[in-house]
Amino acid sequence: MKTLSKLALLTSVLPLVWAAPATAKDLGNSVWAKERFQIRVRGIGVLPEGGGNTTINGSPEADNAYVPEIDFTYFFTEHIAAELILATSPHSLSLKNSDLGDLDLGDTMLLPPTLTLQYHFTPDNKFSPYIGAGLNYTITYNDSHGRDTTSLSAGNSFGLALQAGADYWISEHWGVNFDVKKIWLDVDASINSGAITGNVELNPWIIGTGVSYRF
Repeated sequence: MKTLSKLALLTSVLPLVWAAPATAKDLGNSVWAKERFQIRVRGIGVLPEGGGNTTINGSPEADNAYVPEIDFTYFFTEHIAAELILATSPHSLSLKNSDLGDLDLGDTMLLPPTLTLQYHFTPDNKFSPYIGAGLNYTITYNDSHGRDTTSLSAGNSFGLALQAGADYWISEHWGVNFDVKKIWLDVDASINSGAITGNVELNPWIIGTGVSYRF
């Protein structure tokens, strides 16, 4: 049911992304023209909501992380673009109010490349807002157990993503950016060599600001 509701939300946004045709902005003479590309460097906060379930009950939680991020945008038309974001973030996992009390489960790193399809409302204006929707695939690595566990293994996972943001252009090539993403993401975890298993609902908000450059 959760998956169906997420898919319904995603499909309700995609028509907005595709809604308007391109106008006359010069995107160069080929699909590889430099005018079609944009790059951003942002500082982001990865803010998990937490939740989930385990075989010893309780509520799994993950702490916030603040890291650099880079993204690449390609414009198919003046209004329609695709964005790929790349970042990695460290998170400490814990379990609250379990049958064994509050537990420090350990730490993991998340590598969550996210691809969104965007609609840019006013690409020729100084203030250029956009919305987007797409997919995330999160890879976990460098798992390490906490003080209350002997091992931790977290799995990889797909998730849906929604996005809203804006560029403010201060020159032909340079601008500032603010961006908010919501990713629906949960990972399976195995603790103490499988003696405890669970599902951690991260569902993070990703909030960032930084610098934009268009070629």
